[in-house]
Amino acid sequence: METRTQPEHKASGGVGWAPFIFLFPFLLFLVLFWLTPLISGVKMSLESNGLGAVEFVGFEHYYALANDERYFKSIRNSFIYTIASVFLILPLSLWLAHLLQSTFRQLRPLLTFGLLLPALTPPAVLATLFLMVFHGREGLLNQLFILPLGLNSINWLKDPDFILIGLVLQTVWRWTGFMTFFIMAGMEGIPKTYYEVAKLVTSSRWNHFRYVTFPQLRSVLVFVSIYLIVDGFSLFSGAFVLLGGSGGTADAGLLTISYIFQKTRFFEYGSAAAISISLLPIMLFALFAFIFLRRRH
Repeated sequence: METRTQPEHKASGGVGWAPFIFLFPFLLFLVLFWLTPLISGVKMSLESNGLGAVEFVGFEHYYALANDERYFKSIRNSFIYTIASVFLILPLSLWLAHLLQSTFRQLRPLLTFGLLLPALTPPAVLATLFLMVFHGREGLLNQLFILPLGLNSINWLKDPDFILIGLVLQTVWRWTGFMTFFIMAGMEGIPKTYYEVAKLVTSSRWNHFRYVTFPQLRSVLVFVSIYLIVDGFSLFSGAFVLLGGSGGTADAGLLTISYIFQKTRFFEYGSAAAISISLLPIMLFALFAFIFLRRRH
């Protein structure tokens, strides 16, 4: 008996390393493409600007950010842009997913492909198409929606009251279909028995959605929210094509990533790195806030 159990013990001991072997490629890429650039960015944020000899300046760039009005405006614009995108895309995607799940079953593959198309389109191409949508009086948005209502045309890319709204509309158009696809996948994973039990209690579809669908989709909605938050603070191509790399009139559309780009154009790499590193605590706080809310419910 002892001779039989000994090989089993050795085999079970060898299994303990298996997860680390399979995780090694992921850990390797994590170190190469996340941890190494992060350390390099922190190091760069503590060094002098320009292309000359590198000098250690400590937290000088961070002190400069504390008095930089454009930096705080870019943070504010990025927050407004990101929050508006999340609060528009989430309900719209949830509604579209529920609509496709309960109706249009035969047309669902075609409609799903149509919803995914904007997300599959390169951001630069999508932003170029949106130039036709927002372009002055002749833009499609003015011609189809604003002027027929008897309202004055809106200069979406020049009027500081509407520049940020234009960026939000572009993002809603791009990501709504893609987020709908994620939510539909989550709906497919809900056991049908839950709905069968719910039908015994009530025939209201709203109650089925409220007490079965929505609670079961909480993890998916948290993932979608985090995805949109990260994208909101990293948007570049769309804003660059629409506003030419600037923040628009009175910096009304100046996002943090655009401000970083402007810094690098003048070889202020230390300042640009400091702005990037300053976003890390904000992103971590948002991530842990969503995880905390998910566990609390």
